[in-house]
Amino acid sequence: MSLTPTHRLILYALGEFYESINQPLIEKPVKVRTSKVMFIHLLEDSGLVPKHERALYKNLETLEKRKLILYDNKMIRFTKVGLGELNKVREEIDEFVALKTYFHRAKTLKGKWQTVLPE
Repeated sequence: MSLTPTHRLILYALGEFYESINQPLIEKPVKVRTSKVMFIHLLEDSGLVPKHERALYKNLETLEKRKLILYDNKMIRFTKVGLGELNKVREEIDEFVALKTYFHRAKTLKGKWQTVLPE
């Protein structure tokens, strides 16, 4: 399933949000969920998603139409397909983070380098 970068970002944001708020509850038989309105306000407050409120609503509706999320008593929930897509996005992000980590380790940067003056 092909998702736009915005859809992937929103899906990832929802997954990370749920993971962060449910982490303290791992050993308890409860899970915290959020409503569409609250999640949109969180995204707007973060300043990390360059979309306005109406566009975020539309993007969430698209994710719902693609059966990646659903609403259970007005609370957003992932479907099995949505969790699969979220895992694909996380794997891709992990690849980028692994590359960044690799190149920032001092011991891996041994080699013959040529120093040049910037133009």
